[in-house]
Amino acid sequence: MSYRTGSHTVFHHRYHIIWVPKYRYKVLRGEVRERVRDIIRQVCAEMRVRIIKGILSTNHIHMFVDIPPHISVSMFVQRVKGRSSRKVQQEFPALKKRYWGRRFWARGYFCTTSGNITNDIIMRYLETHTKSP
Repeated sequence: MSYRTGSHTVFHHRYHIIWVPKYRYKVLRGEVRERVRDIIRQVCAEMRVRIIKGILSTNHIHMFVDIPPHISVSMFVQRVKGRSSRKVQQEFPALKKRYWGRRFWARGYFCTTSGNITNDIIMRYLETHTKSP
């Protein structure tokens, strides 16, 4: 397991995040798919979010990412969805006909955490941990 470090932190924050295009249309194909992928990579680089694995299906996106502790998951998703929605709709005018109302992505997202330490391990550690004098 590899930990990442900040100026005063050591962390291992991994999240599995999924979101879908509005109406779950199968629009993530061809040039749109490539452009969405590039935008996501660009946002991740700017925010220092490490992509462990990402999959773009035709009607949804799965990402397994390592997010620094100063960035909330909701802030990350908001930035990725917001920027990709705006740029894709600007660059592919045909999408505007399908996505009236300026929203490319459906509201919300799914997120779960990932880690190598279970709740039981943490509880056992806390129960056996002795206070230093």
